[in-house]
Amino acid sequence: MIGKPFGRVLGAALLLSAVVLSAAPAQARDQIRIVGSSTVFPFSTAVAEHFGRMTPFRTPVVEATGSGGGIKLFCSGVGVGYPDIVNSSRPIKRSEFEACRAHGVDRITEVRVGFDGIVVASARGTPRPDFTRKDLFLALAREVPVDGRWIPNPWTRWSDIRPELPSVAIELLGPPPTSGTRDAFLELVMEPGCLEIPACQELKDTDPASFALRTAALREDGRFIDAGENDNLIVQKLEANRSAFGLFGFSFLEQNADKVQGAMIEGAEPTFESISSGAYTVSRSLFFYVKNAHAGIVPGLREFVEAFTGPAASGPEGYLADRGLIPLPEAEREATARSARDLVPMAVPED
Repeated sequence: MIGKPFGRVLGAALLLSAVVLSAAPAQARDQIRIVGSSTVFPFSTAVAEHFGRMTPFRTPVVEATGSGGGIKLFCSGVGVGYPDIVNSSRPIKRSEFEACRAHGVDRITEVRVGFDGIVVASARGTPRPDFTRKDLFLALAREVPVDGRWIPNPWTRWSDIRPELPSVAIELLGPPPTSGTRDAFLELVMEPGCLEIPACQELKDTDPASFALRTAALREDGRFIDAGENDNLIVQKLEANRSAFGLFGFSFLEQNADKVQGAMIEGAEPTFESISSGAYTVSRSLFFYVKNAHAGIVPGLREFVEAFTGPAASGPEGYLADRGLIPLPEAEREATARSARDLVPMAVPED
């Protein structure tokens, strides 16, 4: 039997050991952990695989959790149980940044890696419409203005919106609310599409909160289908249902060009050149965020960041361009690479 004094000493020693272990954030992990955007996932995975082959460090683990879900995991704390990097297809929000701070994640480096377009895709060989953003708002919004009143969306076929559009049922498979692609779609398509309608502009002027709610609320009657974070599943469903459309990033369209095609948006085809030039209006920046507290503790973290932002990966002739990443302008890319290499902490985001 252990005597009481010895038992107290043993208990104190065990408690001290637990405290020491919890205070060593990532010493028990020798592999970088990355979460976040399904759009950035293929780029991050390509860099991770290249990094694992070409350096003495282990290949990082990359998970596609969606931008919002990934940021939540990233901001949950510092230490072995939390990710080192989060990929995002939108900028981190001020509320998310403050949540990071509240959990001790107080030094974050923001890295912009390039651009991507958002495409409305269908199976190859199907009619290829030229949508306007107004068309897409009217087809996908939960409520629409009709004769001065906001009513549940009554339209069931694309040709109900505009006769020139296909006379097939409105059915679009897209990402969940945690997705940065969905956030970007709401900002780049639903909001400007709504503003082309006088009743929407009036609502924005008189009741901005209601305007924001109506442009963010997508249909829940089977016309817009939440397909999760698995873009491969959307491609499979488009091949099976040749009248449906799907929503995902241009880079994924490039990787599946033998199976799917992108619709035009306001006269512009989604191509590398049209996104680079700005002719294709539905495009956005891609990011990853680094937890600076893990640098120097998780082996290879600084080196991975440098590899991702280097010209061999994200430059105009880099291997990520072959996968559909639209590179930053050269001066911006070099400035971003320097900031990333030095792990310069970001400022508080604006609302």
